[in-house]
Amino acid sequence: MLTDHQRELRDRFLAAPVQPAPPPWQPLASHPVGGLLGIGFAVHPDDGRDLVMVVSSAGHGLFDAVTGEKIARDRDPDPETETDLTGLGPLAGTLVSIAGLFGGGLHRTTPDGWCLDVVAPEWPHERVLLSADGGHCAGPPGQTWWHIFHADHSELRAAGFSPSGRTLAVATSSDLTLWCQPAAT
Repeated sequence: MLTDHQRELRDRFLAAPVQPAPPPWQPLASHPVGGLLGIGFAVHPDDGRDLVMVVSSAGHGLFDAVTGEKIARDRDPDPETETDLTGLGPLAGTLVSIAGLFGGGLHRTTPDGWCLDVVAPEWPHERVLLSADGGHCAGPPGQTWWHIFHADHSELRAAGFSPSGRTLAVATSSDLTLWCQPAAT
């Protein structure tokens, strides 16, 4: 049985419309990836920018989290464990931790105070909430928290920030969606 507080939270999350992420977050890309199993972040060895490694039933891919473009693809990777994989392209030889169907996790906070929560007030359809209030999601949406993604068409695999806090990723069984913050100058 739900408490009054739980019922109020559930109603608040159900009523919140999907909204664009607020500044400084910018939508970067949404890529269809059939059979997506998990994702992981790594840092480009040459310039330190965020990279996103995607694991799917059709192989591995590597995306640039600054431009959103795919920079490497391996359709027939060597079999490895599902949570720690060897990178490809500029990450060749680098171990990348993967979060998704087989476990693992991504960062849920950033160094500059953003928080990410996944809620399921209407399970199994999960919602991704971005907040600037420490994850309290108090008050109406669009002020200190935003419902930025609704996984109503496929299963959520992973959601979180890169270790730098400059990239936010949501991975479902069918898509990879990215947002980024401009690098500080």
